[in-house]
Parts: sequence; C-alpha cells; structure tokens
Amino acid sequence: MASDGARKQFWKRSNSKVPGSIQHVYGAQHPPFDPLLHGTLLKSTPKVPTTPVKAKRVSTFQEFESNTSDAWDAGEDDDELLAMATESLNSEVVMETAHRVLRNHSQRQNQPSQKKPEPEPQPIAEPPVAPSGDLRLVKSVSESHTPCPSESTSDTVPLQRSQSLPHSATVTLSGTSDTHALGGSALSKRETSRLDKFKQLLAGPNTDLEELRKLSWSGIPKPVRPMTWKLLSGYLPANVDRRPATLQRKQKEYFAFIEHYYNSRNDEVHQDTYRQIHIDIPRMSPEALILQPKVTEIFERILFIWAIRHPASGYVQGINDLVTPFFVVFICEYTDQEDVDKVDVSSVPAEVLRNIEADTYWCMSKLLDGIQDNYTFAQPGIQMKVKMLEELVSRIDERVHRHLDGHEVRYLQFAFRWMNNLLMRELPLRCTIRLWDTYQSEPEGFSHFHLYVCAAFLVRWRREILEERDFQVTWIDFSFFSIAGREEPGISILPPSSEPGGLN
Repeated sequence: MASDGARKQFWKRSNSKVPGSIQHVYGAQHPPFDPLLHGTLLKSTPKVPTTPVKAKRVSTFQEFESNTSDAWDAGEDDDELLAMATESLNSEVVMETAHRVLRNHSQRQNQPSQKKPEPEPQPIAEPPVAPSGDLRLVKSVSESHTPCPSESTSDTVPLQRSQSLPHSATVTLSGTSDTHALGGSALSKRETSRLDKFKQLLAGPNTDLEELRKLSWSGIPKPVRPMTWKLLSGYLPANVDRRPATLQRKQKEYFAFIEHYYNSRNDEVHQDTYRQIHIDIPRMSPEALILQPKVTEIFERILFIWAIRHPASGYVQGINDLVTPFFVVFICEYTDQEDVDKVDVSSVPAEVLRNIEADTYWCMSKLLDGIQDNYTFAQPGIQMKVKMLEELVSRIDERVHRHLDGHEVRYLQFAFRWMNNLLMRELPLRCTIRLWDTYQSEPEGFSHFHLYVCAAFLVRWRREILEERDFQVTWIDFSFFSIAGREEPGISILPPSSEPGGLN
C-alpha cells in the first residue's frame, strides 16, 4: 500500500514544461536528472552492477553545457563526432596497446637490417599550416611538436594534442607536407558529406521532419537552409509534390492582403501603428541591409500586414527584429554575398523579391504563433519566461543568483530584451542565423530552449558578474558588439539611459 501511495503522489506532481524538467533535446543529452524529484523511480528499478564500478555523479548543467559547447562549430559531421563522443575507452587497455606498439617497434629496430641502399637525408618539413577557416586546426597544429635540425632524431616526440580534430583530419595532417591543401580538402569532404545528407533527405517524396530536425540541430549548410527553414517552420508540407502549389497559393494570399489592407495604413485607426513601424525600421541592424529603400518597403509591408491581422497584440517593438533572419536567409539564395550584413538586393529580380517577401511573412508568422503572448497586453509571456529563467539560474548557479539578488539586480532589468528580441540585439546576424538552426529543430525552441541559451550566457560570464559590485546605477548587457573584431561575446556595463529592459 505504501508503494501504491508513493506512486499516486508521484503522478500528482506537476509535469508542466519548465526549464530543468526532463524533456528530449535533439543533438544533446537530456537535461539533468533530479534524484530528489524522481527518487521513487530510482528506488523502484534498482540495478546491481555485475562488476564493481565507481559510482557515477548526477549530471549537472555545467556538464550539459560542456557536452554541447561545440554546437557552433561549422562543418562538423554529426555522426562521426557523436560516435567519438560515445566511445568509452579503458585506460588499462590503452596503456597495454601503447606498450605493445612500442615493443614491436623496438624489436623491428633491433633486427639486423638487410642490404638496402642508404636513404638520402630528407629536409626537415616545415610545420603544417592549418586552413584559416578552421580555428580548431590552428590550435591543434600550434601545440604539436616539430623537431629542430639540432635535435637528435632518436629523441621521443611528444604526442600531438589533436583531440579536437576529427580522425580523418588528423591522419591527413600527419601524412603529407602539403597540409594546407589537404586540410582544406578534408574540411570540404565533411561539408560535402553533411550537405549530401540534407539533399538526400529533402529530395525524398516525403521528407522525414523528425530526422531533419535531428540533422539540423548542429547547423544547416547554407545551400539548403532556405528550404529547411521553410519545412521546419511549418510553412511548407513534407510532401515534395505539394510544395510548388503551396508556395504559389501562400504567395498569392499574402499579396491579396497587401492589396486589401496596405492602403489603409494612413487611416486614422491604423496610422499610429504604421508610424511606429516606420520609425523602428531604420533603427534595426544591419544598417547596410535595412536602409536599402527596397528592403525598408518590404519590412514595412510585412510588419503592417501582420499587425492588422493580429489585433490581439498588434505591432510591438521587438517584432521588427524577427523579420531580418528569415529575409536574409531567403535572399542569400539569390546572391553571392558571403557577408550577411552587407547583402545587396539591387541585383535580385523584382519577381524573386516578391516571393521572398511573402515567404518571409509566413515564416515569421509561424514563429510568432508560438510566442505571441510575448507581445499581447502587459506581455505576460515575457514576464513568465523571465521568472522561469530566474528559477533556472537559481538551481544551476546559486552563487550568481544570490549575487544578483544581493545587489538588488532584477532579472527583468536585463533579460526583458533577451526575451523580447530573442537575443537579436546581443548577437551578430550570422550567429543569430546559426542559433535559429537549432531553435527551429527544437519543438519549442523559441520559447523553452531559448531559456537555456540565456542561462548559458549568465553561466559563461559568471566570473565577471561575481566581480561586479556596483549594480545600483548600471545594468548588465551581454553583447557580441562590445569586443571589436571578435566573434566571442563580451560583457559591458551600460548606463541606464533608457527604461530597464527597454529598446534603444
């Protein structure tokens, strides 16, 4: 009876989706398992190990963060890295194998040499030069040891630190003198292999969306990103044959909205909405893109039509930033510009621009359908998410939480904008696009998974936060733009020139 009562108590507990609860996360392990909350599960299914092993610690948020810290790496082969990560090597077996190799090598050296011509001395190879596009190659090669001419050839050469290199790249670096060309080739092979997986998945008669999400979690190759985003957002159907008709129908429907509603932008009932949109768009970034007249007009139409068709929220500052990633991803399909901040739309045909405008509108609408309570009256969605972020941080890093609380820093003061703009004001556009690859591969990426990203910000810069003592007249803003020339974000302390959490 006692066990039945325990089960009933267990099932009565809240199972609402909050940060920290056990939910599937594609491309990573599950969030930390709480032994206190799920103690009955642990007791009901005891496992007796057949061999004595060390007790495993319960996973922590920091371990979860470290396990997924390479999610931003470009061109990685998921299957290869996941297979490497799941391998568990026995140290005794490794050492025994190493000693065996050394013994075999020594025996070969001691065997009487047969009559062979003396090889001519080879010049010392120069240190390999890693491709500039892969920072991990630079690190591994720079830490390797290359013997100098003055060193004895019998000296033991230390092992290279190549843990961050894929196996194929390690072999290539050690087996050729033209490492720059072959290193680039190895990187190209990884990218090509990954791109082929996407193309094969997208070309099928019915795309497996679940498999597409798993493949997209660690990044989507640029050539297939537009189609992948349209599928993951729910804009296009999984069936290949239905996609052209759906595109045509949705694009025609959008421009019917333009014809019906856009001329009313100067009417008294809508002029305030249009005026606010017209003011906010020039404040957006990147300026080189937004200030192009064609782009400005497109953004005005998209935002005005969305506001008219969603009167429960209307237009709210912050929604305008959510248009940019979709527009840039779709426009880059028709331009050769590598820098997404400087895309020039003047060379794109007018008909293509019209289609991109419609696609951008519908994909943005799908995104906002999941977070519209962020923008309704009093913005309850943001209020709730900030509270959930506070609870999450209090559990994963209590010291940071107590430090902020002790200095009377309220999470709403700095996290409001993180929720309102989805970190669009904190990250460069290229990083936002990469982050959205993962967000769209998660069932609730723009709401629940976004909280984990915000919490990771605080954990990543915990040292700077703990060292700060004067929060009375300042508020913290984590910004990628605070360190010029670097892709890594930094922390800056800004004066409260505007209302806390407000938009600049």
